[in-house]
Amino acid sequence: MTPAAKVVICNRCNKQYSVAKYAAIIRCTECKVIIPGPASVELGHQIRHALSKTKSTLHQSFGNGGNSGEAHGMKRALLCGVTYRDKTYSLKGTVNDVKRMKVLLMQRFGYRRDCIRILTEETGSESDFSPTKKNIQESLKWLVEGSESGDSLVFYFSGHGLRQPDFNDDEKDGFDETICPVDFMQEGMILDNEINSTIVRPLKKGITLHAIVDACHSGTVLDLEDIWIDNKPPSKADKSTSGGLAICLSACGDDEMASDTSAFTGKDMTGAMTFILIHVVENVPEITYGSLLDQMHEVIEQVNYKRCLTVPCLRILLGHRKIENPMLSSSQEFPVYSKKFLL
Repeated sequence: MTPAAKVVICNRCNKQYSVAKYAAIIRCTECKVIIPGPASVELGHQIRHALSKTKSTLHQSFGNGGNSGEAHGMKRALLCGVTYRDKTYSLKGTVNDVKRMKVLLMQRFGYRRDCIRILTEETGSESDFSPTKKNIQESLKWLVEGSESGDSLVFYFSGHGLRQPDFNDDEKDGFDETICPVDFMQEGMILDNEINSTIVRPLKKGITLHAIVDACHSGTVLDLEDIWIDNKPPSKADKSTSGGLAICLSACGDDEMASDTSAFTGKDMTGAMTFILIHVVENVPEITYGSLLDQMHEVIEQVNYKRCLTVPCLRILLGHRKIENPMLSSSQEFPVYSKKFLL
C-alpha cells in the first residue's frame, strides 16, 4: 500500500480495499454496494464539525430554556416512513427518520407512546401499520378525529413526493403535489387536495396541526395559503381550516428535490431536512419558527459549501443534488419571529 492509500471496509461483507485518499466512492466487487471512500468520510467529518459549531452558536444565542410555553391538551402524532423495499426507487433513511422523530416528540414535547401511530414497512406488507395508501388515508382521519381546542397534532412523512397536472385550477403553478404510499404504483398517490380536506379543513378553533414532510416537491403539499409567497388558489377554492391553525415544514419547494444522506451521521442514512430540524430543535428548546428556519438555512448553506470544495462525484452520496432550503407555510399569518416552535 502506498503512503497516500487508505483502507476502506465494506459494511456488508467486510471485504477490505486499498484506495487513494482522494477517492469519493467505490463499489464492492463482492456484494456490489457503494462504499464511501476516504474523501467522503472526510466530508462527513467536515459537516459534523460544522454542525457542532452551529450547536455552540445556538446555545450562545438562545440559551438552554425549557418548554415553558407548551400547550395543554391531547397530543397525537402520525409518523410515516416509506422505504419502497426491493424497488429500484427504494429509500434507505426513512425508517431512521421516523425513529428520530418519535424520540423528539416523546422526549422534547411530551408525546405519549400510545398517542403516536407509526406506519413503516418493518411491520410487514399485510399489517394495518404498513404505509399503504389505504392505511395512510385511514390514519390521517384518525389523527384529527375527536380533536378539541387545545390539542396538538403532528403529521410526519418521509418518502417520495411527486407532482401531477392540476385539473381543478387551484394550483398557481398548474401542478398538484403528492405523497407516495408504498403501493402508489398500484393504488395511486395521495394528492395535496385530499390531505388538505382530511387534516386541514376539519381543524376547529384552538387545535394546532404541524405537518413535517421530508419529500420531493413538498412545498405546498398541504395546500396552505400563507407561505413566504402568496399561495391562494386561482379558483378561489377554500383551503382554510375551520378555525384551527395548520403549519407545514417542507423539505423543499414544489419544483425542487429533497435529499437523503449518510454525511451527517457517518453511517446511517437520514433525510437531510429531518436531521437538521431535529438537530436545531434539540439544542434550542424555545426557538421561534423564524429563527428555526434561519438556523436550518445556515446549516444547509455550510453543508452545501463544504460539498462544493470536494470532488463532484460526492454528489452520488447525496442524491446527485444539493440540499434545498426547507419551506414554511401555514393556514393563516402569525408572527414567525416571536411565536415559539412547539409541537
